[in-house]
Amino acid sequence: MKRHSRDSFFVVGEGVLEFDDNGEAITRQPSTAEELRRFRFSRLGPKGPRTDEALREALALAMTPEPTVAQPDSADPAVPAGFTYLGQFVDHDLTMDRTESQLGQDTNVDDLLQGRSPALDLDSVYGRGPRDKDDQAFYAEDGVKLKVGTTTPVGFPDQGTNVPFEGFDLPRRGGTAGTPADRRSPLIPDPRNDENLVIAQTHLAFIRFHNRVVDELALTGLTGERLFRAAKELVVRHYQFMLKTDFLPRIIDPAIVDDVFTNGRKFFEVPGKHYRRDNTPTMPIEFSVASYRLGHSMIRGAYQWNRVFNSTGPGPIASLFLLFVFTGTSGNFDPGSQLPADLDDVNRGDTLTLPSNWIADFRRLYDFTEADRDDLVPPADSGGGNVTKRIDTLLVNPLRQLPAGTFGGRGTQFPEIQRNLAFRNLTRANMMELASGQQIAELFGVEPLSAEQILTGNGGANLDSLTDEQKAQLVEATPLWFYVLREAEFNNGRMGPVGGRLTAEVFHRAIEGSRISIVRSPYWRPTLGPDSSTFRMVDLLLFAFEGKTDLLNPLGEKPAGS
Repeated sequence: MKRHSRDSFFVVGEGVLEFDDNGEAITRQPSTAEELRRFRFSRLGPKGPRTDEALREALALAMTPEPTVAQPDSADPAVPAGFTYLGQFVDHDLTMDRTESQLGQDTNVDDLLQGRSPALDLDSVYGRGPRDKDDQAFYAEDGVKLKVGTTTPVGFPDQGTNVPFEGFDLPRRGGTAGTPADRRSPLIPDPRNDENLVIAQTHLAFIRFHNRVVDELALTGLTGERLFRAAKELVVRHYQFMLKTDFLPRIIDPAIVDDVFTNGRKFFEVPGKHYRRDNTPTMPIEFSVASYRLGHSMIRGAYQWNRVFNSTGPGPIASLFLLFVFTGTSGNFDPGSQLPADLDDVNRGDTLTLPSNWIADFRRLYDFTEADRDDLVPPADSGGGNVTKRIDTLLVNPLRQLPAGTFGGRGTQFPEIQRNLAFRNLTRANMMELASGQQIAELFGVEPLSAEQILTGNGGANLDSLTDEQKAQLVEATPLWFYVLREAEFNNGRMGPVGGRLTAEVFHRAIEGSRISIVRSPYWRPTLGPDSSTFRMVDLLLFAFEGKTDLLNPLGEKPAGS
């Protein structure tokens, strides 16, 4: 099973940063060939002080309290829950590393640079395109559309789910060779997009969006490669516009987003004497390992999923664990799975595609009233829709117990604390000597959080369990990930002047550095939304699913025949 955690980083100006068995950093200079094949990271701020393991463990446990510890309701603006997993989808787009498919192939330097650089170009959906001999497997026979999969009929709870639904699962390898896990693996460029069911169904929505755009453009007479390129360009531009105008202002102070996209970047790869905007982009490790891990805070422990799996339905509410179960990368499609260890068994279960009763009801993940579609509101008596948990220093308790498949740990031995997502985040940052929150605040010229704000927060993690010495360490040098989440607690649940600025500037640069770019084409406007200034995630879904209720929610609201 391919590992999804990154064990080494090529950091521009430093070399290849690797870690020994004790977590100590080792830096070495790569060969030219190896350098061309590595994803390009950079370091925006200075190196920071280490955080000892006892503090990391104490802080991680405080951030993932037992379910009996009540988490306060938030008065911050509600964000539809789908944006949590859209954020994860975007992360995989930014960090898609095509190294494996490039080894041993004839390819030019420009392709190598593009493949190992952060760009918001949907390469996690398109790979290297239908003409690449390895990535042709993702495409339909016409070489233009992307493949889709078919669900597996199941008798629970009624005949409405006991039928196959074509186009409502990711395409999968199938066949008879290999383990059941191999046969369940998704036929998509980035298998991380099948780590949980929400991101898998999000990826499927983007496949359907591309295929619908192909259908529309085919009406103009385009065919073959010209049709594919035109469709990809239209899809990527709409995707970038949606991120800029809909996604980012929900997670970052909108004033920061507006400033960055209107006036440009101030700190990261700023055009000037030593940098041109057509240089190959890098990704700051402060973004990858800290600020963009904000989405971990937004995850809920359970979701109202569809008419079957909700708080009043015939099945249980869709717990986070079940959303891991019903995937091919982390799970096994086996409803009998009860523990993370069950998912570590790659041979468990004999179902090879998504069971029909687990198809997403997108009305529960996004708010279609934003598009004046009041007919797409899920009924309140079956749980209604879902909103994210606000961005703060609390993670839901299930993130203490990650399935090993989510971090490439299947078939290996590891200490139990390594299943804790907060501990994993803090440890990775520590290994990379990431700058502290205070250091980045100084770099950006903003007032840092006070000691009281860091220790007390605003409805976030309770740090009373830390010793006085640990609290002193935390105040002196706050891990950047914890810092930006604490900052959001004092900023209406949105990323503030440190986390927000860092995140917005990286998004701006990643769009600028994409071969298809709305930053480099500032006068481009969307054509697939309600008007020339609007294209939101709900508009993308409405277009992808033809605006039809029975496609956005194919299981309906009532049992078949009722």
